Amino acid sequence: MVLMMIEIKSLRKRYNDNCIALKEITCSIGAGVFGLLGENGAGKSTLLKILATVIEPTGGQVTVNRLDLYSDKAAIRNQLGYLPQEFGFYSRLTGFEMLEYFAVLKGLTNRQARKTQVNEAIEQVNLGAVKDRRISAYSYGMKQRLGIAQALLGNPQLLIMDEPTAGLDPVERNNIHNIISELGRSITIVYSTHILADIEACCSELAVLRQGSLVFTGKPNELAALATGMGWQIKDTASVKDGYMSLMEAAR
Repeated sequence: MVLMMIEIKSLRKRYNDNCIALKEITCSIGAGVFGLLGENGAGKSTLLKILATVIEPTGGQVTVNRLDLYSDKAAIRNQLGYLPQEFGFYSRLTGFEMLEYFAVLKGLTNRQARKTQVNEAIEQVNLGAVKDRRISAYSYGMKQRLGIAQALLGNPQLLIMDEPTAGLDPVERNNIHNIISELGRSITIVYSTHILADIEACCSELAVLRQGSLVFTGKPNELAALATGMGWQIKDTASVKDGYMSLMEAAR
């Protein structure tokens, strides 16, 4: 196992004069599960896209195990898996067929090795019982788990996931939490959410973004203590909308 260390220094992203998505972000991400917490529009997806080498920053530097994110882009891509917020599948294919297609795209050309790795990914996300079922018959939660499975192809050491629990019912959210926690024992995971309970369930470290700025970094219990001191129960996800702005002000 290769322990991943991500160093982010003065990272900036400007889309146009009226849209500054990230403002001087500096933090370190080590082994385990690292969460990005923030409202919609806080800059979480932009940061994840930069880490996944999908878009380039306006300024600043990111290194992954001392490799520069853009001058060493190919080497870093060989080590990462990515689940974007919006992910499309061919609904007429089965789960297994869809993953085999992605495996080919990722360069897994040996048929037997590809089949083995696809089956391993399916088992990691607990979809073995439905792998031969068409994706059109999958629930939304099953599709999210299938998305995680495709990100695991190629045995990445860095897994980046954008809002993997958004829109899920409590049972499927718990399924995703368990998968992330288990994977985080052996690889580095960076994932975004706007739900505080997701952070508490999975993450050893987190960062909080607000309007493109980094307003908090630390451990979940430190954020929980901050929330409790304000009389806001961190487990009460229904209170996120009402309490979020106050928490962000206190974290600054």
